Amino acid sequence: MSLRIVFMGTPEFAVPSLAILLENGYDVAGVVTATDKYGGRGNKVLLESAVKKYAVEHGIKVLQPKKLRDPQFIEELEALQADLQIVVAFRMLPEIVWNMPIKGTFNLHGSLLPKYRGAAPINWAVIKGEEKTGVTTFFIQHQIDTGDIILQRELLISPDDTAGDVHDRMMVLGASAVLETVQQIEKGEIKLQIQDHSAATKAPKLNRETCQIDFNHNSEEVHNFIRGLSPYPAAWTMLGDKQLKILKTEIAMTMEMPSTPPGTFSSDNKSYIQVSTANGFLNLLELQLQGRKRMKVKDFLNGYTFK
Repeated sequence: MSLRIVFMGTPEFAVPSLAILLENGYDVAGVVTATDKYGGRGNKVLLESAVKKYAVEHGIKVLQPKKLRDPQFIEELEALQADLQIVVAFRMLPEIVWNMPIKGTFNLHGSLLPKYRGAAPINWAVIKGEEKTGVTTFFIQHQIDTGDIILQRELLISPDDTAGDVHDRMMVLGASAVLETVQQIEKGEIKLQIQDHSAATKAPKLNRETCQIDFNHNSEEVHNFIRGLSPYPAAWTMLGDKQLKILKTEIAMTMEMPSTPPGTFSSDNKSYIQVSTANGFLNLLELQLQGRKRMKVKDFLNGYTFK
């Protein structure tokens, strides 16, 4: 008899993990996802999560609780009679939810735990200049991202990968890890590994202040910071009185030390923009000035002149 599964997730990242379960014949009894929100121009468009859209297209029951402890939601969740719950890019669950199924609840996390516990593991792995990351499936416990590991799969990070590049590859790797985990649980073949909590590092949620660029670091660190926040939420600095998001850079190959303070822009107003760091320069490749769309540097310089 196949496992009866409830899937919990919200963004596009979670959709391949849900899809691979259906493609392999698993009984997904229901989906739990975020409530619809108004957005778009003028906040007049009702936006549904990527997971909800996929579930509706495939005739899966959808639950969208505002509060996960709500008695009505708990009753609806119990009625689905899941053997196993799977969490991919959702929110923190109360024990009454994660402890409900007989086979437990496992989470897919976008790092090689115990490294980068928290809300933004992909971003922080790139910001810190890691050469590899990966995915981990683990059974949920009380403390976030601390549960016993079921399996891990590695993913290489190239020197110029953005967080977006890693996200897109990890989305596919994560789906295969979810399927493999379900298969192991179904066959009773799991071998749990307790996390080494002394080796844990954090990947806290990003906010506007976190994303401001500090050019007082060396070129490699600033380059990693920018690509670790690209395309979203994007690293930024100020250009005059406007916010400038910097989305893509390369380290300038020069032995010359800057004679200007870190964060100084220079340009020929035709083809290049450079900015100084603590030990060199970065060439800006793609950016977005407040009120404008994302552009390559040459296109940007068609409408902006450095004095």
